[in-house]
Amino acid sequence: MIEPWLGLLLMKMAVAAAIVVSCSLLAERSGPLVAAMIATLPISAGPVYVFLALDHDAAFIAGGALGSMGSNLANAGLSLVYVLLAQRFGTFVSLGTGLATWFAVILVLRVLEPSVGVAIALTVVIYLGLHRLFRPYLGARPKAPPGRPWFVIPLRAGAVATLAGVVSTISSHVGAGWSGVLAAFPIVLSSLIAILQPRIGGPATAAVIANGALGLLGFGLGLALVHLTAVPLGSWPALGLGLLVCIVWNLGLMALARRRAPP
Repeated sequence: MIEPWLGLLLMKMAVAAAIVVSCSLLAERSGPLVAAMIATLPISAGPVYVFLALDHDAAFIAGGALGSMGSNLANAGLSLVYVLLAQRFGTFVSLGTGLATWFAVILVLRVLEPSVGVAIALTVVIYLGLHRLFRPYLGARPKAPPGRPWFVIPLRAGAVATLAGVVSTISSHVGAGWSGVLAAFPIVLSSLIAILQPRIGGPATAAVIANGALGLLGFGLGLALVHLTAVPLGSWPALGLGLLVCIVWNLGLMALARRRAPP
């Protein structure tokens, strides 16, 4: 007979995996901009935060959101390094160096522990700067139409399910800040890169990541709102507002891009 705690953990992992599978299927049927907008929604962090809210109080969620803001700032380092390296190098070098940059940035931020005001300012300035820097890389297209091997969706689902299980299990031991960092670990971005680059080439994959810079800005603002509202409003309203910000922000970016597109 399965122990109650193990059954709950498996359920959490299954729910997280199902959400990622659904979003992944949608993303693969779209272009680089739409794929980037889906990838920068909290499709991996969201389920983890739901499970954290079931186990912890609002103050923990607020602290976790601030930790996730640091993780999202580290995503800027990953994105910058990957987009530049992917123009010339393969997946192992480009993604490996990008992830090493992510870890280096997050360690520095955990030492400095910036306030929410500083984190918001850094998020806005850095991602607006990245978007401007990434403009030459936004339009790259695949060398060949991308196919999808059978293991792609299970691989992504398994990665996110594992993340949900690990964070749920160790959150009480590592505290709110590190739980938030782990919740926003770039599972979706990394899996997209690992799967897409060998199939469609570095420049085309970099275009997806480059198109996601403004989406990650919206994700950071959503996390800031969760941090600021979790204690006064409660965990669930705060998480709902944060998700709403991310969705509305990305829909707005897509609508703006459509208006600017040539006929």
